[in-house]
Amino acid sequence: MIVTDQKIRALVVDDSVFMRTVLKSALSSAPNIEVIGTAQNGNEALEKIEQLKPDVITLDIEMPGLTGLEVLERLMKKNPLPVVMVSTKTQKGAELTFQALELGAVDYVAKPLADKSASLASFRQKVVNAVEAAFASNRSHLGSKGVARIMRPSVKDIRLDTVVAIGISAGGPATLHKLIPKLPKHFPPIVLTQHMPADFTGPFAKRLNQESELEIQEAKGGEQLKPGLLLIAPGAAHLKVIKQGSIYITTLDDGPKVSGFRPSVDVLFNSVAKAFNENAIGLVMTGMGCDGADGIRALRAQGAQTLSQDQDSSVVYGMPKAAAATGCIDRVVSLAEIPDAIARCLAPTNAR
Repeated sequence: MIVTDQKIRALVVDDSVFMRTVLKSALSSAPNIEVIGTAQNGNEALEKIEQLKPDVITLDIEMPGLTGLEVLERLMKKNPLPVVMVSTKTQKGAELTFQALELGAVDYVAKPLADKSASLASFRQKVVNAVEAAFASNRSHLGSKGVARIMRPSVKDIRLDTVVAIGISAGGPATLHKLIPKLPKHFPPIVLTQHMPADFTGPFAKRLNQESELEIQEAKGGEQLKPGLLLIAPGAAHLKVIKQGSIYITTLDDGPKVSGFRPSVDVLFNSVAKAFNENAIGLVMTGMGCDGADGIRALRAQGAQTLSQDQDSSVVYGMPKAAAATGCIDRVVSLAEIPDAIARCLAPTNAR
């Protein structure tokens, strides 16, 4: 939980009476959040935003009249504020969510499929976490496509006998859409854990694949790592890498959450450290919490090279900060510098 001197003032926007009630109840139960108002459509939302000046907004994506995307676009042009999108667990919901994140939304939560107590309890906690992450976000990223221009790696001669492991969370989808298309096809295998619902990781992988030279897939388990391939952890399972003879393959583990998440960055990093030893690069990027910090320690202990994203270019400087605090990060880099920093780690002179 984020500790602040004043409560986080939240506005809830949803066309469903039931969802407005659930969202208001969930947020009001957190001692550091105050719901200052609700709105049932886009026009009312824009009026309430102007009147109440909230710190954070939860915004339904699919509404009659002005949609959530239209509200978001107008808001980001006129008065950028941290926004958490509330979407449905459908293909359409996932696609609209990714569009919202690219427009400047900080985070999102997926509505429960059923009104079951367990599903609602999980949803309530995710809403609180997302609003806290949005409040803690770097405001300079709001209403903007970006950061400094990301350049393709300048190092041409790179080693392919290694793996790049990436951990990322809040602010991740939009950040990865900026970063991954800048990586060339001639690149070592990449394994990536992004905290994301199970229904979203598949569409996210497909969306990234359409924009990248790399082959990008949601991991199913059993894939062999190879140059030019990026595998994303599925939303319901930990992604691991193991060595079998002379090859490396993925496995999935649906065990308990680790560091508060499944999939967990720590699980991925620990498996990479064990399988690859020093022939790995670990990168911790934008996100809330400390997932990845223990994994960075494991990677460093095996001689792997380690990077973390800097504060200025992170949407939420939680995970990178925790990783840097371990003292096991070789270099802190901006988002714009990441491709070149990875490539330099892969230069033949860095062979270990």
